Amino acid sequence: MKMKNYAALALFAFTCFGLLITPRFAAAHCDTLDGPVIKDARLALEKGDVTPVLKWVQKKDEAQVGKTFHQALAAKTKGGKGKEEGEHRFFETLVKIHRAGEGAPFTGLKPAGTVEPVIAAADTALVSGSDEEVVKLVTDAVTKGIRERHHQAAELYKHKDESVEAGRNYVKAYVEYTHYVERLQQDAEGHADHHKEPAGKKSVQHHEH
Repeated sequence: MKMKNYAALALFAFTCFGLLITPRFAAAHCDTLDGPVIKDARLALEKGDVTPVLKWVQKKDEAQVGKTFHQALAAKTKGGKGKEEGEHRFFETLVKIHRAGEGAPFTGLKPAGTVEPVIAAADTALVSGSDEEVVKLVTDAVTKGIRERHHQAAELYKHKDESVEAGRNYVKAYVEYTHYVERLQQDAEGHADHHKEPAGKKSVQHHEH
């Protein structure tokens, strides 16, 4: 593959998470008990210092997070059920506030092990410093998505003038195809918001057909 083509696909790879990952997956990344937010929350409790989690919330929410954190620390000294309840309440409060800051809903903490492979790869890439795996995962998905929609529209294009029904079938495939590539382009240019527009949904910015 030529370098310029690789670079173009890599750009899509890092900017198309919003299209390729549904809000459920995005939420699960923040909401899982083995996700980065909760990992920092456990570290904060272990150190007795709330600082590690403050990066996940806005400045205006620090006091609320700090209050729940200190309650969890107090419950920790008691042990048993009280410790677990205090910890869980702190985790829920932290994640809920974090999600609200992103403009996304909180639907409860999710079990460990529910992070999607592409998100796990993205996290691993940050730790290792190598982006190869995440680039391949997302680039392959983008390529497949474009080719499938193009193939369907191209086949229907051949018969679009044979009847009104055939024409409508083509238009439906055409709209899906062009909207899909338009969303990819908008995402690559930084105009998409993965928390507000589920994959497969039409953007309000799309042109009319």
